[in-house]
Amino acid sequence: MQIQTNFSLRDYNTFGLEAIAQYFVEVQSAEELTKILLDPEWRNTGKFILGGGSNVLFTRDIQALVIHPNIKGIFTVKEDDSFVWLKVGGGEVWHELVIYCVDHHYGGVENLSLIPGTVGAAPMQNIGAYGVEIKDVLESVEAVRISNGEKRIFSKEECHFGYRESIFKNEIKDQYVITGATFILNKNPVLNVAYGDVQKTLLEMNVSKPSIRDVSEAIVKIRKSKLPDPALIGNAGSFFKNPEILVGQYNMLKQTFPEMPGYPAPNDKIKVPAGWLIEQAGWKGYRDGAIGVHEKQALVLVNYGGATGYEIKKLSEKVQNSIEAKFGIRLGLEVNFI
Repeated sequence: MQIQTNFSLRDYNTFGLEAIAQYFVEVQSAEELTKILLDPEWRNTGKFILGGGSNVLFTRDIQALVIHPNIKGIFTVKEDDSFVWLKVGGGEVWHELVIYCVDHHYGGVENLSLIPGTVGAAPMQNIGAYGVEIKDVLESVEAVRISNGEKRIFSKEECHFGYRESIFKNEIKDQYVITGATFILNKNPVLNVAYGDVQKTLLEMNVSKPSIRDVSEAIVKIRKSKLPDPALIGNAGSFFKNPEILVGQYNMLKQTFPEMPGYPAPNDKIKVPAGWLIEQAGWKGYRDGAIGVHEKQALVLVNYGGATGYEIKKLSEKVQNSIEAKFGIRLGLEVNFI
């Protein structure tokens, strides 16, 4: 392990924002992580854990030791005629895991194709897309406690998953580093192609009896058509959560906005697409210098080059205030402000 000083994090966040880490170190195993956490030289130094940087917005430099877990590996723990259990390092790129599963005909994560980030970050957000969330395929999470280096395994139930929520974002936020996870994949996949965009794209691909590879390729095609490539335009994917509102509030809004879409959500609520709300408020395609709202997907805020995190943060607040004034709905954030 080599600890570097005054280290640029521009290449470690998908917004491509400049931020300087006072100290930076990359660890390649849980043992290396524990070693640095227990090292007397660094025990009293603040720690900041940075994975793939696909869900953070840097608004300042980091006066701490930035630890970048780059723990790799995909291993079969056990399997039977129906399922396979995969143990995956937290530093694996999420989409690379999806490709691995598709190549081996393991079903369950194909709907989560091309979601940016690492395996370690996925449980934090309970990532989801096209009717599937990570909680649907996850068995457990392995983590190391930052304060004392102790290892712990969290069961799926202990992760307290919700919509883009988990215990790692709430009750024990900033207390643990996720070093790996175990997933249960289906050898006899049950495909989830209920979303209209998926069905439409499969038809365009002339696929009538899709495989998990077909579903994955369709979703990659959809995401590439709607979402900017972070390698070309800085972004963190969906910036806002789809709000869930009470049925009564939704019905009242429908009287004023009859075209407002909505989908059933838990606890007698309705989920409203945040992208639709943002577009109706006139933000889609907005640009102000280096910052903007993507022209094809209003959920995505972008850095066209040279923007600061503070500028993007202020734009997000303007969008939130605009939606609240027009619809009485406050959009929640998927991206974490640093």
